[in-house]
Amino acid sequence: MIILMGFLHLNPSDVNEFTADIQTIASSTRAEKGCLFYSIALEDARAGRMLIAERWQDQESLTAHLERQELVAFSKKWGNRIKSDNLKYDASNERSLME
Repeated sequence: MIILMGFLHLNPSDVNEFTADIQTIASSTRAEKGCLFYSIALEDARAGRMLIAERWQDQESLTAHLERQELVAFSKKWGNRIKSDNLKYDASNERSLME
C-alpha cells in the first residue's frame, strides 16, 4: 500500500478556487481502481494550507491516477501556484487502531 501525506501551500486568495477544483476531481478519484482513500482538506485558510491524505493499493494504481487527463489538466493549472510538502510512504501490516 502507498500512503501520501502532507501539505499543499497556496496563496490564501486562491483557496476557494482551489477547493472548488479539488471537489471537481475528488469523487472521480475516489472511484478509481486502487484508490483506498483520498482527501484534501482546508487546514488553515489564512495561511493557504491544505492537508492531503491518500491511500493507494499499489504504485501502479497511483501512477495511473497521476496520468489521468483530468489530473494532468489540474496539475497544469495549479502546478506553479502551489508548493507541495507531500511525502510518499510504503505501508504494510494494516490493522485497526485498537489491535
